[in-house]
Amino acid sequence: MPLYPRRAAAEPAGPLTLGALLAQVRAALHHRFPDSYWVVAEVAEMSRPRQLGGHCYLTLTEPAAGAEALGFTAQARATLWGSRYQQLAPAFAEATGQELRPGLRLLLRVKVTFHEQYGFSLDVLALDPSYTVGELARQRLATLRRLQEKDLLERQQELQLPLGPQRLAVISSPTAAGFQDFVRQLEEAPYDFALTLFPALMQGEDAPASIRAALDAIRARQGQFEVVVLIRGGGAKTDLLAFDEYGLAAAVASFPLPVLTGIGHERDEAVVDLVAHRALKTPTAVAAFLVERLGRLEALVAELADRIADRSHQHLARHQIHLQRRAGQLREAAHQQLRQAQDALTQRSRQATLGPRQHLRQLGQQLVSYRYTLPRAARHSLAHEEQRLRRRSRTVLRRFARHHQRRREQLMRQRYLMQQEFIRLSKNHELKIMGYELAGLKRENLLIRKHFTNRQLSAVTLPKK
Repeated sequence: MPLYPRRAAAEPAGPLTLGALLAQVRAALHHRFPDSYWVVAEVAEMSRPRQLGGHCYLTLTEPAAGAEALGFTAQARATLWGSRYQQLAPAFAEATGQELRPGLRLLLRVKVTFHEQYGFSLDVLALDPSYTVGELARQRLATLRRLQEKDLLERQQELQLPLGPQRLAVISSPTAAGFQDFVRQLEEAPYDFALTLFPALMQGEDAPASIRAALDAIRARQGQFEVVVLIRGGGAKTDLLAFDEYGLAAAVASFPLPVLTGIGHERDEAVVDLVAHRALKTPTAVAAFLVERLGRLEALVAELADRIADRSHQHLARHQIHLQRRAGQLREAAHQQLRQAQDALTQRSRQATLGPRQHLRQLGQQLVSYRYTLPRAARHSLAHEEQRLRRRSRTVLRRFARHHQRRREQLMRQRYLMQQEFIRLSKNHELKIMGYELAGLKRENLLIRKHFTNRQLSAVTLPKK
């Protein structure tokens, strides 16, 4: 211990007010940091001026050490005043080819300021354009290179997205506003969707492991789903760092089912978006995509049904015309055969009556020659012959009548059989044609029924509310 100890600082007579204490802090900081300093920091958040001459407010961070680390070890607010922003921002964009934005790691010349009301802040005096790519961007590029080396960037694109996915495995936070918007939009759609939520953390250091665990749970039940939907609402750039992690991106890229993402606002694009099968900007955009895809499928099915109906009508019309043509041909053939049979019958009838008439004429001539020589004999013979002739005539007439009747019955029977055969052939042709058409319609209806049966079975998991 020194011989003469240092005298303790005099304590204030009474308690200080908050304003007095903060005034002393401001004076101490001004005395300790009187100059401006070059500082390396990363822009985590940025609020651009809303009007000409407005100020730009930044949130500067120092990321945690380690290539796979998340979060930051230091954070401070910074202000780029309006007049200086009008000078520095265009010069930075011209020198680097990109505008100031979150995620850039910058070299800034700042001055330490402290205000009793607004607290600690840094005034940005200058920017060094040589620092244009921040640590977050470099990690992102390294992650993309690793994915490219392992052939994972386009693996999801090789999967076939179903025409109308309705069995959805959703990875999200159950309390997130984005998930609620997603569910609400699907419920308002005219289609039924079977949603199964797999809860997971959507930000923070534990988010990648939580999302990978949800993917593993879906993988064990992948036969129950058609697509995987990974959604969360917007947020700060630092809140979305989990979706740039290599392990999560690789798990999404190698997943056996198509993965649809709706992460963040329209200005955000994570590595997971780049490796997914389809990346949409917001959860509501994912819901709109699914509803629109089902709408296009429904329109396609309706169009195919109309085309099938038109083809069926055309097919039936062609076969109806062909059947009518065949029926006319058969009818004409039947009439022609009937006319030929009638002509033959008339000719045979004439031939059958010609013989008895000639015989009668001969007998008459003989009687005339005997009339003068043998009048009595002639009369007797004539009477005898007349009786015999009458008997023979009656016999001939009866035979002719029976022969004519049998022939007429044969012709009528033949005509009836021909008509029956014509009717039978017509019916057989009609039945064959109807059988072909019915078989085709059954096959087409079976395919449509199987498709809608699969849709109805998939809708059982979560019926529309």
